[in-house]
Amino acid sequence: MRAKLCIRADNQISSIFIILVLAVVLTGCGGGSGTQMAGGPTPSPDPAPSPSATPGPSASPTPIWTPSSALPAPPAPEPPPPSGSSFPLTVSSPGNGATVNSPANVVASATPSNPILDMRVYVDGLAVFMTFLNSMDARIWMDPGVHTLEVTATDKTGAVSATILQVNVVAPQAAGVNDIQTLPGWESCSALFPPSAARAGQVCAAGLGNAVSTMIPGQTTPSLDNQATKFTMGGPTGYSNELYFKSLGGGTNVSHFIYDVWFLVDNPTVVQGLEFDVNQTFGGLRWTWGTECNFKGTGKWDIWDPLNEKWVPSSVACNPFPANTWIHLVWNFERVNGQVHYISVTVNGVTSNVDAFFEPQQKWTLEDINIAFQMDGDFRQDPYNVWLDKMTLQVF
Repeated sequence: MRAKLCIRADNQISSIFIILVLAVVLTGCGGGSGTQMAGGPTPSPDPAPSPSATPGPSASPTPIWTPSSALPAPPAPEPPPPSGSSFPLTVSSPGNGATVNSPANVVASATPSNPILDMRVYVDGLAVFMTFLNSMDARIWMDPGVHTLEVTATDKTGAVSATILQVNVVAPQAAGVNDIQTLPGWESCSALFPPSAARAGQVCAAGLGNAVSTMIPGQTTPSLDNQATKFTMGGPTGYSNELYFKSLGGGTNVSHFIYDVWFLVDNPTVVQGLEFDVNQTFGGLRWTWGTECNFKGTGKWDIWDPLNEKWVPSSVACNPFPANTWIHLVWNFERVNGQVHYISVTVNGVTSNVDAFFEPQQKWTLEDINIAFQMDGDFRQDPYNVWLDKMTLQVF
């Protein structure tokens, strides 16, 4: 607004006096909507200036986690976020107040307008399952009794939706998961996670190159029950590997795992090694029971030291198996006193005690229970195939 003068002209006053009064008024008499502070900018004259130029798009928010971060996945907020809805989150199962057996199947999906970062399941305030997908169908193991389940979804801007429900868990608990080789949702990777993966660039199966490998379910021959799955191995670079893994769910009350599988190899003389692994993660710790029949290395069943991230030969020999012959393998593991315990291995009915203990891996943020199988290539990356059948993980 234009300033108003606080003087009145008088024809009889000398021009010098008028000039002096005007000087005083213009410095000390306020007008418009506010007082001009010393040293401040000069008020804009009427008419108003042209509007400022339209600002450009705002900078993208700082990522809350990327694959190059120190942690393998976004850490779980503790305590979990309160119930709320930044975007649609649907929990299809179980219903609030439901009575369930363990493991309970938690089925949920989220539809954020921005890309999904992760989804999680908390049991009584502790994260037990995590996925990078915008949907889940996870088995959640819990002790009998009433528990608080919380399902959360976070998008890449940090927006969160959360649903909280109560469930009553009753006995009996299922013995385990059967015919895992037939289940959907298996994932695979070679030396590193591929660019399309949420963990792009992180180490996966290691090795010197990228294997060429496929997983083909529904094999009727060779098969023990018309439900075998075929895994192929090849590629241009020697000592390339391929890891296949299936997340089953999560939980803290289970601590004993029996990996039971039948496998058949068509060309065992070119196999560098075969791995059979189980992982359990919660509370920032990962208990890995990693086993490898190291045909062309130690000639032993090597076992994984999670804390030091290295292979350690066991005392149990592992030589190439006969070609095109079904082999029955059973590994017996437990988590005891906070440690990984390799109890025993049984091959075609012959049991060998292993009895080795290791500390768990630290700062691991991918909560779940998963099962894995890995194929390792030799120095020429000679091709071979493996069939898996009747793959079972007993959990208790």
